[in-house]
Amino acid sequence: MKKWLSPALLVITFLLSAAGHFLGWNFTLQFILSAVSVIFVAGFLGKATESVAHYAGQRLGGFLNATFGNAAELIIAILLVRQGLYDMVKASITGSIIGNLLLVLGLSLFAGGLKFKVQKYNVTLAGLNGSLMILGIIALFIPAVFLNTHSITESDTKFLSLIVAGILIAAYLAWLLFSMITHKNYLADVSDSSDQELPHEHGPTWSKGRSITYLIVATVMVAFVSEWLVGVLEPVSHEYGLSELFVGAFLVAIVGNAAEHSAAIMLAMKNKIGAAVEIAVGSSLQIALFVAPVLVFISFFMGDTMDIVFTTIELVAIGVAVFIAKSITQDGATNWYEGLMLLAVYVILGFSFYLV
Repeated sequence: MKKWLSPALLVITFLLSAAGHFLGWNFTLQFILSAVSVIFVAGFLGKATESVAHYAGQRLGGFLNATFGNAAELIIAILLVRQGLYDMVKASITGSIIGNLLLVLGLSLFAGGLKFKVQKYNVTLAGLNGSLMILGIIALFIPAVFLNTHSITESDTKFLSLIVAGILIAAYLAWLLFSMITHKNYLADVSDSSDQELPHEHGPTWSKGRSITYLIVATVMVAFVSEWLVGVLEPVSHEYGLSELFVGAFLVAIVGNAAEHSAAIMLAMKNKIGAAVEIAVGSSLQIALFVAPVLVFISFFMGDTMDIVFTTIELVAIGVAVFIAKSITQDGATNWYEGLMLLAVYVILGFSFYLV
């Protein structure tokens, strides 16, 4: 019964979401059905990615989890760009970054810390992740300062955004080369004799071929359900008086981060905190250094360049998240209280964004 419950819920919620979209049901009902469906589809995507990652190794596995975990956010963001909802795109980018650094990482450290007193991972990797997060903040901060001080024009800001986006993409690709190839062993995870497997997880759930097939199917399902969700975001936010900032930064981000939530927490509870951190922090880095810049270029090719200028509130939120995440992770050791601190900051930001 348990074996078939999750796939059944996945199919049922997907079909209900499709029915709501094509039959023109109430916007609020469509939003709820699409959000629930995205969560189940993201969970399926996460499971397929984890199965593929088993054949790829832990470091590459963490990267794959972060990449496909961001598939929902990327697809949602591309659809928002197509509709010209740039403010909501930037809010969703902000939400993805702080959601991964505070919510996903916080829950992982908290859950893992309750089971294991102290969990350790590669301190060098922690330091480099922190430096990369600061690079992302600098790249977002500079265009905002130059535009808001009227040092450059709006058209120059769009040109600067394209330049910054290109540099960030190059820096991210160089980081992949550094971490996956040239310094792979240098950044290897700390192994621990107390590493545990959860029940029924001694091997991959599916074969290699089936895992890849399911990964493709799940990605396609995410694309459909994301489009249905985006279609009702604007009417729902207007109906309930929610700001685009709150909708993008929290509702969209929490739904889109469902895959990372489950994968990172399960790994932390198996004492594989290095892989959990790789998913949470790696996902934030991927959003800041790759996804956001790619969206700038996508908007450029669609005919109206989205600048990379974020609001003061968004910059403060990202800066606060980066500051505390770097402070907590830089020593290469974690515990449940550090996870609780990250969650506390996330709740504070959540209430603040809701009141905007």
